[in-house]
Amino acid sequence: MTDPDLRDPAPRHRDDGGFQEALDRLIHEWDRSNPPEAFPAGPLASLAAIGGLDQFVVLTDEAAVDALADALTAIGGADLSLGRVFEGHVNAVQLVHTYGDDAQRAALHRHLAAGRCFGVWNTDHADGVRLVTHERSGLRLAGAKSFATGGGHIDRALITARRDDGIKQLVLVDIGATPDRADNRGWRVRGMKGTVSGRFDFEDVALAPDALIGGPGDYEREPMFTAGAWRFACVQQGAAQALLRHWRDHLVQTGKRDDPVQRLRFGHSVAATRSAAQWVRRAAKAAEARTADAIPLVLMTRGIVEDAALATMEGAARAVGTASFFEDSRIDRITRDLGLYLRQPVPDQARDRAAAAWIDHDHWGERGWW
Repeated sequence: MTDPDLRDPAPRHRDDGGFQEALDRLIHEWDRSNPPEAFPAGPLASLAAIGGLDQFVVLTDEAAVDALADALTAIGGADLSLGRVFEGHVNAVQLVHTYGDDAQRAALHRHLAAGRCFGVWNTDHADGVRLVTHERSGLRLAGAKSFATGGGHIDRALITARRDDGIKQLVLVDIGATPDRADNRGWRVRGMKGTVSGRFDFEDVALAPDALIGGPGDYEREPMFTAGAWRFACVQQGAAQALLRHWRDHLVQTGKRDDPVQRLRFGHSVAATRSAAQWVRRAAKAAEARTADAIPLVLMTRGIVEDAALATMEGAARAVGTASFFEDSRIDRITRDLGLYLRQPVPDQARDRAAAAWIDHDHWGERGWW
């Protein structure tokens, strides 16, 4: 794509309330029925139209963190595939703004003003992606990425590529004009189909002079690398909340609210989901403040969200019964998507790391219990 000559808007979080109000209207419409199980191009365009793609480049204070958490929660509740794409976009633009130079930041804001969608791809296919210097043609890429969410649909991918010394380097690649490099035929899954997270071929892609973002190893620099997981935990939490709401609606509409067994099961999930929501907010603020407790807190939060989501998925299926497995059921769609999303990345390792850290110290952040 050719970028228009646009002004360089100042990086900011707009907190006038207009975005959230517009988003709430979209969410209300999206959550009425199951969206197509394809890349959410229409909803993504709607997000761009209300300023969603350049809304969270910089989080200036706790109010901005809350605003991003509100958006991720709401979008995750309406469409988890869209939530994953949007969270990846936010991650990418924040990384470019954090590690890029002034010229790269200015270019980022021109792209965002033009409605470009970004993504972050780290998972390597086979031998991965490498930086290769050719004597005549300059710097190029070799290799491919797997789990390339939005491949063939998004405009720019922030990827990791290995240098000759083996260290990862962030590279921003304009992929909007080469959708044929995406191969999504292998993305045959029960849930999250709309993320189209297949393979993307970067073999012999020529790089622009300003393609390298930051320095070697910046992508995995802590605490941003691990603590940034609060964002996708927030998307997952949003889906669990939506599932709980649809479960509650079923109990009311079918007269099951007077069944003590149903109430007991529902009450357990209310407590678990509300608790998880509080953990997510605390983790988000610790992560964005770069506190010493951020990483253990986020790791623990991931497991708490997973437990609440799994309990809600099981409880909703038990309460609604066979009807929850029909294709047009919101409960079926959310459960299938959430079931896959909870499996990545490495949830068991995150739980183990969290437990090890909390044995050493109470990482809640204030008035620790030990």
